[in-house]
Amino acid sequence: MQIAQKWLAQKTNQLVLFLLVGGLLFRAFIAFWLYPTFDEAYYYVYSLHLDWSYFDHPVMVALTTGFGPWLTGVVSQFTIRLGALILYTGSLLLLYLTSLRIFSAQAASLTLAIATISPIFLVGFGLLSLPDSPLMFFWSASLYFAADEFLQQPATQKRSLLKDESCSTNLYIPSYRLAILGTLVGLACLSKYHGFILALGLVGFCLTSPPHRSVLRSPWAWLSLGLFLITIFPILFWNIQHDWVSFLFQSERAVPRGGYSLLNVVLVCLVGVLYLFPTIGFPLWWVSLQPALAQIIQIFSPKSRTSRKNLEANQLLILWVSLPLTIGFTLIGGYRQILPAWSMPGFWGITLLLGQQAIIWQKQSRRRVRRWLLGSGIVVSSILLIALLQVTAGIVQKPSQYALMGGLLSPKDDPSTELIDIEQLRRGFAESPILSAALEKSSFIFTNRYYLGGPIAMSLKPISHIPITCFDIGMDLRGFAFWSKPEQWLGKDALYITTASFIHRQDLMASYRTYFNSVNEIEQLPIRRGGVVTNVIYVYQAKTLLKPYPRSYGI
Repeated sequence: MQIAQKWLAQKTNQLVLFLLVGGLLFRAFIAFWLYPTFDEAYYYVYSLHLDWSYFDHPVMVALTTGFGPWLTGVVSQFTIRLGALILYTGSLLLLYLTSLRIFSAQAASLTLAIATISPIFLVGFGLLSLPDSPLMFFWSASLYFAADEFLQQPATQKRSLLKDESCSTNLYIPSYRLAILGTLVGLACLSKYHGFILALGLVGFCLTSPPHRSVLRSPWAWLSLGLFLITIFPILFWNIQHDWVSFLFQSERAVPRGGYSLLNVVLVCLVGVLYLFPTIGFPLWWVSLQPALAQIIQIFSPKSRTSRKNLEANQLLILWVSLPLTIGFTLIGGYRQILPAWSMPGFWGITLLLGQQAIIWQKQSRRRVRRWLLGSGIVVSSILLIALLQVTAGIVQKPSQYALMGGLLSPKDDPSTELIDIEQLRRGFAESPILSAALEKSSFIFTNRYYLGGPIAMSLKPISHIPITCFDIGMDLRGFAFWSKPEQWLGKDALYITTASFIHRQDLMASYRTYFNSVNEIEQLPIRRGGVVTNVIYVYQAKTLLKPYPRSYGI
């Protein structure tokens, strides 16, 4: 108790506790009210079909999404996010400890503040149940142990990394931490395939840092490699069983399918800055590129060759595990569409450099740094709360009983109306005698899009345990292609469930009627927001499956 009181007596530690606990409570509040996204609900279906790995992602997201429902026995938007809420708090703590290890307590607290404020980190890593949540936890743990292993010298003892090996003292001795690091990187790979880029970044650091090249000859490195391979065994085992289809699906995204556009590269960069929040995104790009550009200038500048200042170990390590993602995905954006979240693990590491840079800014003007962080935090939290109120209550929807100033946005022009309130849908199923009877008589449910299966599966718990699959005429079944057999329900009745967005697709109904004796609408379930119907769930009775529906993976 005295140790805790002594620790809390320091203002820096009070700030750390406030950011960790306050951030957790803020994210938990949003997690409780925000309807599940389609991706989250789809990953909930993962947890209903536990396997070594999955078509889209490795196994970890199934465990983190299923953690809350398994623990509480309740399936809700909040419970499927419990794992993400907890893991992100751990990720923030590990990021803080890493900065504390390689820089200082002051830099660590500033790094923690920056990571807590950024909206893409807050939402994508710390709120929604996505593969990024476990990825960032094990990424942060790997970065912490890498710093502990490779940067063992005191902070005051600086050493150049680009010296000639013959005139440098080898201060680095490989240790048991390499074995732990190999396991952690393997767990990052079990979370998302980004983990393999982390592994390559660590290898790149060792190759370009003369004192650390000795790691390649160390028995600890070979043990680390062995533990890494054992850890990623579930991914390898599942892919061997399924002709490496997951690796093929992910790798084809990197294959160019058209021309290259520099304008798209700029747009990808700007969109990423927007998701990071401009007051954080632009500084992150600056601190990540400034050291590398300085090195390039020194290499090609004759005047600076005699007085070259090389990167320090901590900078080199951070850049090696970060820039392959930040720059790599930005460049890929020149020939294909990418999601902003793909490059964000790289920016997560760069926050360490920005936290250190903020100390320099503090020396110039402490008030400006305070206003920068406090102002950014207030604006970001306000935007997120307004967005939450719009998604759940329709405060800018026109019409809506909660609309401010009469509302501005029509439901048909608001993409957030596509999100499904699973509690409303669950009540609709429970209160409809027609649907209750249909569920008892049907052997399975199918949807026309793989991402619709998740909200339907969540809403039917605990009403029914009927299996759900996907019959997509575009043949993009994703994981549903592996969770049932084509002939499994031959001769059985089914329920077809879809949303208003697809009700006028005559090609869908024409296709399904070739697979069933009959397909007839039996019920409509309205989804309301602000007292207004914003979406409708349509339920059809499909009688007698006549032939197996073909399976495809969407490659």
